[in-house]
Amino acid sequence: MLLAIDCGNTNTVFSVWDGTQFLCTLRTSTEHQRTADQYYVWLSTLLAHHKIPMDIHAVIISTTVPRVVFNLRILSDRYFNCRPLVVGKPECLLPIGPRVDGGTQVGPDRLVNAAGAFDRYGGDLIVVDFGTATTFDVVAEDGSYVGGVIAPGVNLSLQALHEMAAALPHVDVTKPLKVIGTNTVACMQSGVFWGYVGLVREICDRILAEYDRPMRIIATGGLAPLFQQGDALYDEFDEFLTIHGLRVIHDYNKAQGNI
Repeated sequence: MLLAIDCGNTNTVFSVWDGTQFLCTLRTSTEHQRTADQYYVWLSTLLAHHKIPMDIHAVIISTTVPRVVFNLRILSDRYFNCRPLVVGKPECLLPIGPRVDGGTQVGPDRLVNAAGAFDRYGGDLIVVDFGTATTFDVVAEDGSYVGGVIAPGVNLSLQALHEMAAALPHVDVTKPLKVIGTNTVACMQSGVFWGYVGLVREICDRILAEYDRPMRIIATGGLAPLFQQGDALYDEFDEFLTIHGLRVIHDYNKAQGNI
């Protein structure tokens, strides 16, 4: 079985693929201090709870936090007797390479999203990922990542607003009942919710105008369904797009005899 690991700035997702389907998807907070042994105890306990055997023989990792790779490599070597594929490293082949400015290092999560989205939806896409940052990835007709946009994430904006403005509390992200708030919390929720609806719509509209051909908008990330309530912002929501992209890249490397 394949263990796909998507390590973001806030959370790390582990998902087990048995060759036909993902058996389970598990989430934990991202902590670079966590050792291989701690990962294994946590993972093995939850897999046992789901009655899934630890028959893992391959691992692929995408991470935006380089400091976690060392312990994840040890986890793969010590407990699964394999060397993991790490997206973004030279030894990890991509089905279609990115076309960006020379010397640019594209985030592994964006490469994985492009691979997963192209496999499921074809080309000419905008992938909106609501993570720690809100990213917009443009996937060309042939599946190549050709650029995009990075904006502050929703929770990051709320945290900054709370920490930098002493009188403002921390609030949850939710769709407000009205645009015009009549108390501080309602005002903040309206600003964040409708502000991000406007941000997503405006950036997608400008990408569409610049790209100058029909495109589908695919959303992923935990907050994507919430913002779809505000308007018809995207054509599809794909909760497990990044995990699917990891499997696509692993299968490509396997087919090429790279693993």
